[in-house]
Amino acid sequence: MYKLLQINTIINSGSTGHIAESLGEFVIADGWESYIAYGRNPRESASHSIKIGNKFDIFWHVFVTRVFDLHGLASLGATKKLIRKIETIKPDVIHLHNIHGYYLNYKILFNYLAIKGIPIVWTMHDCWAITGHCPHYTFVKCKEWQFKEGCRTCPQKKRYPSCILFSNVAYNFRNKRKYFNLLAENQLTIVTPSKWLSDEMGKSFLKHYSRKVIYNGINIDVFKPYPITQINEKNIILGVASVWNEEKGLNDFLELSKLIDDEYEIVLIGVEDKIIKELPENIKGIKRTESKEELAQWYSRSLCYFNASVEETFGMTCIEAQACGTPVVAYNSTAIPETFSENTGIMVETRNIKKVYEAIKTIEINGKKFYSDSCRNFVVSNFNEKNKFQQYIELYKELTK
Repeated sequence: MYKLLQINTIINSGSTGHIAESLGEFVIADGWESYIAYGRNPRESASHSIKIGNKFDIFWHVFVTRVFDLHGLASLGATKKLIRKIETIKPDVIHLHNIHGYYLNYKILFNYLAIKGIPIVWTMHDCWAITGHCPHYTFVKCKEWQFKEGCRTCPQKKRYPSCILFSNVAYNFRNKRKYFNLLAENQLTIVTPSKWLSDEMGKSFLKHYSRKVIYNGINIDVFKPYPITQINEKNIILGVASVWNEEKGLNDFLELSKLIDDEYEIVLIGVEDKIIKELPENIKGIKRTESKEELAQWYSRSLCYFNASVEETFGMTCIEAQACGTPVVAYNSTAIPETFSENTGIMVETRNIKKVYEAIKTIEINGKKFYSDSCRNFVVSNFNEKNKFQQYIELYKELTK
């Protein structure tokens, strides 16, 4: 029996946690034994779950990051315990997801992986691995990571993984370039959820490794059009994010709220209490939910989904909305254009709120039903999670040869 070990910050929660969990369920159904090692927030899992470290380990890693900007270089003891667990499990394939998040020491891990020669699949859900600090750089238009000398400064030092004192951006970049390149070329396969991110990896110090694009998939039996039991007096413009900030477009929704009239209502899901209290009357803020069914019902109730983000390595919420028959309005930025078509939504110039409003009006005039079937068919044809997970299994089997 083949054994798969996945490593991720969280388990069965959030976008990457749900992806790892669903992938684990899929390989189990194919006859594999599945393990998921994670850093925090324990949740039930169909796989054998392995908690990495404890609360003190996370606290210390946060401290080292905040003060010395050495994210990914603490958690020594926790990572060594993980390695001993790996020695016991003897996995045939190790699948890395997010290895940042205050729980893992990448120096120790990659030294071990290079010695053992275990086939590695690394799904890049963001760009942290190729920079000296940040997981996203499009918002600030930074390209230092592409240069031979690498990152030297970071305009986002105080953003995740936040550092408030000493900067070690150049040191971090050199370390990542050194340790992530310890693996043999035929040992590591980099998977990206978009062509855009694959192209970005091709400009980085990881460009010599094999790359494969596997789009993220969703459960089309959960994300589907739900019957509307409550008649909406207003047309809902929906926004969904795990964290609402400037990069995710919170300010864009605030600007949009000034343009819309009384026939519209903006609903934002994933909003913290302190932000909810500050929202204008025509924006309804809802706390984050782990219920996919609840999300699907909101997508189904909405006139359209507005993705106001300017930096996405995929754009899962666009796919979820369309699976529920809801058209998308989104910016022509990063990987977002890969997640919908001209028949399922409207693409607009980045940060042009007037054009966003015009696109929403166009959808209202055409009627949601004009787009719904195309939206659903687009997702079923291109983003069914069963097809995407099958691509991963085929990759695993190829690597185990």
